[in-house]
Amino acid sequence: MVVQTIPARIRWAVDVMDVQPGDHILEIGCGPGAGAELICSRLVTGKLFAIDRSESGVDRTKRRCQKFIDAGRLTVRQIDLATLRVPVKRLHKVFAFNVNLFWVRDASAEIALLHERVLPGGSVYIFYEATHREQVPEMVERTSKALAAAGFRVSIIDSKQPAAVGIIGRR
Repeated sequence: MVVQTIPARIRWAVDVMDVQPGDHILEIGCGPGAGAELICSRLVTGKLFAIDRSESGVDRTKRRCQKFIDAGRLTVRQIDLATLRVPVKRLHKVFAFNVNLFWVRDASAEIALLHERVLPGGSVYIFYEATHREQVPEMVERTSKALAAAGFRVSIIDSKQPAAVGIIGRR
């Protein structure tokens, strides 16, 4: 079996989230499954519900993380956030990396859904790769405004190495 590495930007983002063993987490845009693998490796009684609009992203995550699916720590579904009805009634954390939805169009309905499902004290972590620094101000501004409009308290974390930015919405 080929060992798949986890990119530094994903390691940094998951470290920022401070995943706890009992957390219930939603990952939006699981893609190749690197984030899911790292998050699930830190869960004991908690669970990760990972979604992606892409069939290939879901398939790649399932293949990469089969042991976590078998252990009951991971569920992976092909679905769009707009139509999602989160099976976990209450989430501690939401994780998204390079999901453009939050800054390229109006995502107020999706963010309202997240606000409804995240426990008081819980957080939404939206990260973007920041290799094109000229885009960062717009990403941060639009995503921050959308989270704040839904009632989240927003903070920003910026990393030069790896080049990434995180917009954190706390409930």
